[in-house]
Amino acid sequence: MTHHSANLTQNLTHWAERVDLAAAFRWTVELNLHEAVSNHFSLALNPEGTRFLINPNMRHFSRIRASDLLELDANDPKTMDRPDAPDPTAWGLHGSIHRALPHARCVLHVHSIHATVLASLADSHLPAIDQNTAMFHNRHVVDGGYGGMAFGDEGARCAEMLRDPKISTMIMGNHGVLVLGRSVADAFNRLTYFERAAETYIRALQTGRPLRVLSEEVAEKTAQEWEDYPGYAEAHLREIKAILDERGSSYAS
Repeated sequence: MTHHSANLTQNLTHWAERVDLAAAFRWTVELNLHEAVSNHFSLALNPEGTRFLINPNMRHFSRIRASDLLELDANDPKTMDRPDAPDPTAWGLHGSIHRALPHARCVLHVHSIHATVLASLADSHLPAIDQNTAMFHNRHVVDGGYGGMAFGDEGARCAEMLRDPKISTMIMGNHGVLVLGRSVADAFNRLTYFERAAETYIRALQTGRPLRVLSEEVAEKTAQEWEDYPGYAEAHLREIKAILDERGSSYAS
């Protein structure tokens, strides 16, 4: 830990959570899942889920540091009056989800290439055609009611579709993807696998050949095996942070 970050830990709460979320932003750039200065990641801090961290407005993912993250209260009506107010669509979507869904601890939203291609198809469901796509079997929902940018009403509508705790992923039709997790590690691991799964499916469609779709029994069994795989998501994020540390990244400052 640098002297700078050591001082910051005295002034900012939830430092470990801030570092994890900052690492996720940086690695999202590494995987080219980001988009200009758009898209947002958030992480609930209290048991009710209403206090949460989120990226500052109009900051490129590659520059986000742990100390930059905003701490917001989903029930504070004056949030958008703050001098450091978040992006209004971030407040609309993430604020609505954290206000309504205590189980949605980490919420990641991107317009990554293959997820957005999938979201643009008339049928945006992801069939279980391999081990990775099976991770999302019976665990994703498709939002077919896109109504414009995710300001308050759109955010509340999306939150309502995510009430079932079994649903970890929303394919946002005509928009992108939103992933929920119990931690940064859990959600970010799922986000990276979703993009890979979407790419596999799209490339399979491009062959024009029939798909080898897994049976309901095998697909559900595989999805449960993913959920029960010990320590996988945590190890993934730990290794990402180790790589960033070796590069001398400023993410943890």
